[in-house]
Amino acid sequence: MSIPQSGGGPIERHEQLAEYLADGCKPRQDWRIGTEHEKFGYCKDTLKPLPYEGKRSILAVLEGLRDLHDWEPLEEGGKLIGLQKDGANVSLEPGGQLELSGAPLETIHETCDEVNAHLKDVKDIADKIGVGFIGLGAAPIWTHDEMPLMPKGRYKLMDAYMQKVGTMGRTMMRRTCTVQVNLDFASEADMVQKLRVALALQPVATALFANSPFLEGKPNGHKSWRSRVWRDLDAARTGMLPFVFEDGFGFERWVDYALDVPMYFVYRDGQYIDALGQSFRDFLKGELPALPGETPMLSDWADHLTTAFPEARIKKFIEMRGADGGPWRRLCALPAFWVGLMYDQGALDAAWDLVKGWDTETRDALRVAASEGALQAQVRGIRMHDLAREVISIAEAGLKARAYPGAGGLVPDETHFLNALKDSLDSGKVPADELLDRYNGDWDSDLTRIYADYSY
Repeated sequence: MSIPQSGGGPIERHEQLAEYLADGCKPRQDWRIGTEHEKFGYCKDTLKPLPYEGKRSILAVLEGLRDLHDWEPLEEGGKLIGLQKDGANVSLEPGGQLELSGAPLETIHETCDEVNAHLKDVKDIADKIGVGFIGLGAAPIWTHDEMPLMPKGRYKLMDAYMQKVGTMGRTMMRRTCTVQVNLDFASEADMVQKLRVALALQPVATALFANSPFLEGKPNGHKSWRSRVWRDLDAARTGMLPFVFEDGFGFERWVDYALDVPMYFVYRDGQYIDALGQSFRDFLKGELPALPGETPMLSDWADHLTTAFPEARIKKFIEMRGADGGPWRRLCALPAFWVGLMYDQGALDAAWDLVKGWDTETRDALRVAASEGALQAQVRGIRMHDLAREVISIAEAGLKARAYPGAGGLVPDETHFLNALKDSLDSGKVPADELLDRYNGDWDSDLTRIYADYSY
């Protein structure tokens, strides 16, 4: 979840809302890659989730990163709730999931180095206090009541509201993890093409990265339970957004969509003010019940944009949101997947040609089928395995065309970061399939074995 936004004066013209998004347009040479990933922490002896405070806790991990690895603290209400350094930040998801929001970097080589350095530092602290971290899309064993709620005002408000608008919001908050990629756009037209491709192909990412086949100690019938959870969270702020594919879509249409997303809060003087279910349109008119007579700042708009949760979304960049958290190779593979598709025009055009004939029903059906069957999914004559193979081929061509070398020039491009996904294409199995094989095989249905075998 995002940290509070800052900067910008009062909103005096409606046009400022779209202008805020358009300010994200960048020339190609300034495009960057931002990778975010979440992971579950647990006590090694009890295999229970980490509380916020205590000798073995989220707080102890944050303090260790602060004191031993030079991160600057971020506090809320006197509580340490995050860290920042060199354009990156470490934050807490509602159930204590530890998230790295990486710095905007030029190459996937740099992104992967950042991920590996972060996991190394976290493991250094975790080993000292008897804690482990694991990358999965959903907590495999823990119940809702076992998961703590982190001391952030935003989460307290959301937790109370979630059960009013869906059935799985509190499950999402406490018991899911994702890996996401943020990418830039050059113009409104470029944003439109990229967002359409991002939404249409998000089910392919869900399938390839599916890594959450368990809930409360047993198989749950899905390869990506995390994706299933998002389908019953809050229809007003989730989904595949069919309007993005309509003629005339652009920044203004996104503004209309975001204005129709009910509010969660307004952030003032370090406090989250309850605006649950209220309208940002009323806020613009000075008629918000939570702050009567007050009109919003641009930072309020930026905050509000972080409360829409579709499969892909725009702020001043595009955020791809459809993949389960997973092992380190997958954390490097997701940016490779999307950069390959998005940052070379030939690849982007090929990806759009692949999906432009799909209708709303096909895109929605692919999303559901990816959650259930991953690469084994089939929808209206589309075999996910075949589709994924074609998409990876396009991404690989895009990375070759980018030709960003690594390792001091010894590695010619970024294509090798797709190898984990190619392995899945060759075997037909994604991480969820491998986990189920272990569960039904050498683990003998003992899911506690997952911690020793799959932790970072």
